[in-house]
Amino acid sequence: MAKRNILVAGEPVLRQKAKKVTSFGPFLEDLVTDMIDTMRAVNGLGLAAPQIGVPLRLIVIEMPAEEDEEGNEIQPSQLYVYCNPEIVKAYGEEEDEEGCLSVPGYVGIVKRAAVVTVKGQDLKGRPIRTKAEGLLARAFQHEIDHLDGKLFLDRVESPEKLRRIEPRAKRQEQGAEPI
Repeated sequence: MAKRNILVAGEPVLRQKAKKVTSFGPFLEDLVTDMIDTMRAVNGLGLAAPQIGVPLRLIVIEMPAEEDEEGNEIQPSQLYVYCNPEIVKAYGEEEDEEGCLSVPGYVGIVKRAAVVTVKGQDLKGRPIRTKAEGLLARAFQHEIDHLDGKLFLDRVESPEKLRRIEPRAKRQEQGAEPI
């Protein structure tokens, strides 16, 4: 469909609690297609609807394909689309670096639950549930935070755990690997 503009910190919609998805149909399907296209265009891992200016409780996450040492795909990429997601179970704790498409140029160390169970609805309004750990658990928590008006910056415990990075395009020009 279409790539949308990603809003950056300072935009009011990013600090508001998003509204529940109550209408399922073509509008929602088109919105999700735009979100996926936008996320992929910037090599993102996840995107919440408020990040493109739509205050709905809707997220998309795409875990990259897994490959073996020879570069053969051992697991294809996995796409998760959740309407009205909520964490119903969380345990363990991990601290790791996070960045955000809405906070370009910064990464920070954030504590998150190591394992989460998320429930919500698919694009037809049917109930869905996922148990996630590692990077997927972190992605779910990060994107759900967006639906509650929170940025990863709110979870960085001290200024020493936040650092500035060069924009992705400049790092790629210099031959550095993208995040």
